[in-house]
Amino acid sequence: MQQQSEFNSDGAILVDKPTGPTSHDVVAAIRRRFRIKKVGHCGTLDPNATGLLVVVVGRGTKLSNKIIASDKAYEGVIKFGEITNTHDATGEILSSHPVPELTIESLNETAAGFIGDQMQMPPMHSAIKQNGVPLYKLARKGKEVERKSRLIHIYRFHFTDYTPPFGGFEVTCTKGTYVRTLVHELGEIIGCGAHLHDLRRTMSGRFKIENAVEFNRLLEMPLHEFQKHVLPVSVIPEYAEAPLDP
Repeated sequence: MQQQSEFNSDGAILVDKPTGPTSHDVVAAIRRRFRIKKVGHCGTLDPNATGLLVVVVGRGTKLSNKIIASDKAYEGVIKFGEITNTHDATGEILSSHPVPELTIESLNETAAGFIGDQMQMPPMHSAIKQNGVPLYKLARKGKEVERKSRLIHIYRFHFTDYTPPFGGFEVTCTKGTYVRTLVHELGEIIGCGAHLHDLRRTMSGRFKIENAVEFNRLLEMPLHEFQKHVLPVSVIPEYAEAPLDP
């Protein structure tokens, strides 16, 4: 579609990413649709994950590190009794195990053990690069390489419901936390294994999913309407740097 004028805004756009596209796909589509020279995203979401993706445009790209460094909040669903090679529902099932009698109370008691600082090993199926090659590409070739553990902090890990074998949960954490790895480790402690079935990001800093625009709807907007959704550069530090409530 031809645009009537050039894009001339700087700042951040809150996008509600659907299942399917990668974070890079979202950025590329917005760049093509609105002919934006400088555009990027702040914090990768896996293709099967949904929710808040903060996209920065123009001079807003210079503040992307502030947003990436902010704390994140998610809600999701865990499936107990199955272990996958990716720690989520997109992977190959490696093993299945009987699920013990679980309750929300028992799940929250176990989840409470994850609260605080901890070292987390990034999964092989991740976008982290080693010698310039993303780990997931090596994993697809059946290779596993040594990774460095990262210091993360879990502020909150709480189950909201449980209908065997699925458990709904909420988690608030620092940047760089792999929620699917957290889920995998929880399954190991319980003894039956588990993987991440669904994940939705609800907050990044003080940016909220309630204020995001659905990705497909965004692409259908004329340029002048799209620009109305660009948050100015001046507000980004205020939203990005504010810590989340535990």
